[in-house]
Amino acid sequence: MTHDLWPPLSVIRSALETGSAVPDGAPGIAAVAMPGAPPDPAPAAPASDLLLPLTELARRREAVAQRAFPARWAPGRLVSVVHQGRMLGVLLDRCIQGERWQGWMAAGEADWAGAFDVLLEPDDEPFEPAFGVIQAWNVLGLEPGPQLCARVVGEISATRLAAIRAVHDEWAAHAALPIAPEPGRIALRGVGGVFSVLSGTPLGPEDPRTDYQELYRDVGLQLGKALTQPQGDEASSSPAPAPARPQPGPEGGWWGSIRRWFGAEGWARPAFAVLALVVVVQNVGLLGGRGAGPEEDEVRFRAVPAAPVPARADLVVRWKAGVRMDEADRLLQSISADVVGGPGSNGNVWRLRVPEPVDALAVLAASPLVESAGPARPAGEQRP
Repeated sequence: MTHDLWPPLSVIRSALETGSAVPDGAPGIAAVAMPGAPPDPAPAAPASDLLLPLTELARRREAVAQRAFPARWAPGRLVSVVHQGRMLGVLLDRCIQGERWQGWMAAGEADWAGAFDVLLEPDDEPFEPAFGVIQAWNVLGLEPGPQLCARVVGEISATRLAAIRAVHDEWAAHAALPIAPEPGRIALRGVGGVFSVLSGTPLGPEDPRTDYQELYRDVGLQLGKALTQPQGDEASSSPAPAPARPQPGPEGGWWGSIRRWFGAEGWARPAFAVLALVVVVQNVGLLGGRGAGPEEDEVRFRAVPAAPVPARADLVVRWKAGVRMDEADRLLQSISADVVGGPGSNGNVWRLRVPEPVDALAVLAASPLVESAGPARPAGEQRP
């Protein structure tokens, strides 16, 4: 079976294996190791098809800039680092020795995610979109230094960090998940009997994601090796830093795992421990609890219909050029509209479903953001 995963592996390999050193005096210039387009020229997409994705990308990166994360490293913070002219992402897990930290590589190729990759979700925003896939199987060690040009570009909650630690423990224990391999499929699943994470499926035989993981594993090893080699006279006098490694299984069974996932080794304060317990109890209730019966799947994938039926639309609206996403969203919220299609190939046209079509049409027609609005025709019906 052929799996068309995006971007192609050749593009990812080219982005990771090529790239020159960052020029002197320009520490912020680097090629992001998250390809967004193939190297060969491709047919240009209509401007209307690119408007919303590019606007959304700009909005998310502006949100990161506005958030102005502190530069100090801490568990759960997402940092960008520069290595050999490439910008890489790392999610910090914990400090393991002195200023040395352990974390996981972060990437952006959601199509290539496996069962031990965790995709960040809207609740985790703001974060750098190019580093939204946390590779819980790809552990590395690093420490702050000027050569990294490190910046904090996101920060996840303690609960999300605990969930990623739980996924990492599954990987370290070689857990066999009752999920069929299906490259390119992303869905929610339970982990640790407590959390719900968005991830891919396990790797299968002749799985293209095997080469993808080897590629990123090599990048992580190169990054860790480069950061642990002492410079000059320090080579003979400096002790070898502690390597990044999977954490040993905790004592105390399931509750011992919960305590470690939530950082009870010293990071969590007593008040936070109470909050963590509340979150655990709530999630256990939502997921059905441990020992809910053999018929209760540990993995809960959301099924995607093979041939979805087009949603009914009441109105069609064409936005004026230059309308921002937040402006359009406020207007649509005022009429309780659901977007069921768009933009169209001939312009920035959206199809809407509304509870009161007549009133909604009057509001849209009077808005300075709207170029035109009218009743929607049934799918497939041509204009006269």
